[in-house]
Amino acid sequence: MGQIQHAYLSLGSNLGNRTLTLQKAVLEIGKNAGQVKAVSSVYENGAVGFEGADFMNACIALETELGPEELLAELLKIEEAFGRKRSDEGGYASRTLDIDIVFYGEMVIQNESLTIPHPSMQERNFVLKPMADIAPQLYHPVLNKDVRNLLQECKDRNQLKKTSVKLFKNRASLFSQLQFLAIEGNIGAGKTTLSKMIADDFNAKLVLERFADNPFLPKFYEDQARYAFPLEMSFLADRYQQFTDDTSQFDLFKSFMVSDYDIFKSLIFAKITLQQEEFNLYRKVFNFMYREVKKPDIYVYLYQNTERLISNIKKRGREYEQNIPMDYLDKINQGYLNFIKANPHQNSMVLDMSDLDFVNNPKDYEHVLDALVERILELFF
Repeated sequence: MGQIQHAYLSLGSNLGNRTLTLQKAVLEIGKNAGQVKAVSSVYENGAVGFEGADFMNACIALETELGPEELLAELLKIEEAFGRKRSDEGGYASRTLDIDIVFYGEMVIQNESLTIPHPSMQERNFVLKPMADIAPQLYHPVLNKDVRNLLQECKDRNQLKKTSVKLFKNRASLFSQLQFLAIEGNIGAGKTTLSKMIADDFNAKLVLERFADNPFLPKFYEDQARYAFPLEMSFLADRYQQFTDDTSQFDLFKSFMVSDYDIFKSLIFAKITLQQEEFNLYRKVFNFMYREVKKPDIYVYLYQNTERLISNIKKRGREYEQNIPMDYLDKINQGYLNFIKANPHQNSMVLDMSDLDFVNNPKDYEHVLDALVERILELFF
């Protein structure tokens, strides 16, 4: 590993969803180039040097172990991944994403591929203003002035407007904007495990369903017709009490809440297990309770095929679960999917986990987190 250096980068975009592009770029830089320590406000300004749409610009402070040439190469990869095509002919043009290295430690570099500090930074308000947000006293090793003084002396008179957009420096900061994330799934889908992993990694309050002590559950698996109604009513009462208690008491030391269930699962299971008359009565009680409970910002359903569910159920070894019929699991899967389809107003997402092992494969876990990040970004951008 190389020595940690402090680098400062300028980011700009004037094509597509500009603020979303900047936010995704910050996250990619943090994932591939180092640790993002600070992010400036976002500023909007007209295109400089060519006719084009207005730009959104920001600056970030980065701790990196990459050398300056390595950092440049990584940033060029990120630009390319966002659709940026650099031309050998030079000149200015619209771009999905532009990333420039403004400072790299106190280094002064000038070669065919890289000039540090950036040779034009002192002439551009859209670089100096966001830089002044995060490093006003940073010293320019060639001009012998700090960023604040360079901004005061800058002759750039192009209009620069500070926006209300807030960029998040990493995934943890982004997740913390949520209040409540619900992770649902069939029996054996991995919802509890994933909830625990997210709670640990992103400082969330963990809300877990307590069901093992329900006296009707083992009996239900032996005689569904007889014990379905008392089981579902018992679950509903327990879930409502627990869910209300847990979600109404926010932990000041946690960033958000993540739960391995949503109380709406009661209605999904009841529709499968109850006779129509029983279900009609059950739904009246449920509707009254459901109006009072907290709704998730994002509702995640972990889909697993039935064969994989059976395998997971056998591995965890709960005796009363070992004889669950496959068609019962099929009905549960379909019940959840029907619920999601019938409630388009709810911010739901389905993650197909059939070929993923997020517990033992870090890349699969990253895949799940990336999907969640995409959905969270949709809420804020």
